[in-house]
Amino acid sequence: MARAIRFFEVNTGAQIPSVALGTWQAAPGVVGDAVAAAIKVGYRHIDCAQAYGNEKEIGAVLKKLFEDGIVKREDLWITSKLWCTDHAPEDVPVALDRIHWPVSMKRGSVGFKPENLIHPDIPNTWRAMETFYDSGKARAIGVSNFSTKKLGDLLEVARIPPAVNQVECHPSWQQSKLRAFCKSKGVHLSGYSPLGSPGTTSLKSEVLKNPILNMVAEKLGKSPAKVALRWGLQMGHSVLPKSTSEARINENFDVFDSSIPDDLFAKLSELEQARLVKGSPFVHETFGAYRTFEELWDGEL
Repeated sequence: MARAIRFFEVNTGAQIPSVALGTWQAAPGVVGDAVAAAIKVGYRHIDCAQAYGNEKEIGAVLKKLFEDGIVKREDLWITSKLWCTDHAPEDVPVALDRIHWPVSMKRGSVGFKPENLIHPDIPNTWRAMETFYDSGKARAIGVSNFSTKKLGDLLEVARIPPAVNQVECHPSWQQSKLRAFCKSKGVHLSGYSPLGSPGTTSLKSEVLKNPILNMVAEKLGKSPAKVALRWGLQMGHSVLPKSTSEARINENFDVFDSSIPDDLFAKLSELEQARLVKGSPFVHETFGAYRTFEELWDGEL
């Protein structure tokens, strides 16, 4: 019988729902209906960010769902992310509750112009986030797109360790080194782009059309997408599939009734590995803290 992996416990004792609705590149005017459909089918984790430009609509929809008695606020895990322009400690309390990228940008800057990049002071930003957590306004604080080295450096100075590191993770980018490090330090890994890279159709297709993944899917009588999501749950991390289609939203949540047996699960470790979300806007040979992808990801390419 399959194990229904519906939650993972993080180091604060809070339980993070294992499957979230991702909202990156979900357009205003569409994202609200997607969130409502997800909540009604059973999602209790919505992954958001200021940089996605759609949080106002998501908030309005959630408010109505609360008022209508569809769901209670305390039953939801809402993830948001501190954008690169808000890393100064005085900006953190009025911004958000998670570091989105280990990259800083000038206050008030718009877009990804190289001249707006500045060297991040992650420990200073994290201290402000710890104060935010102390206030009780966040169930947990964490980071996103942190390499093993950057996470390790932060853990050395953190009073409150990150509860979560949200990174790209799917069968074609399994993050083995980072995953092992997170597990050893009690940091939950949360995988975005679990079906590939949203909005990048060709790359997404490469993940879901991988012959090994499709072989496993065929043997199980499941779609490649369901196998990719179930792989993530069995690896021990939450998954954040993005969709605005109600049918896909429902399908992505239907991953609790069956598991991948050990022999087929082992086959998925044979997939060729490639990072899809490389952080290109944050790398420049003249401006900013990272002149190469090697520096941004500390060799984890």
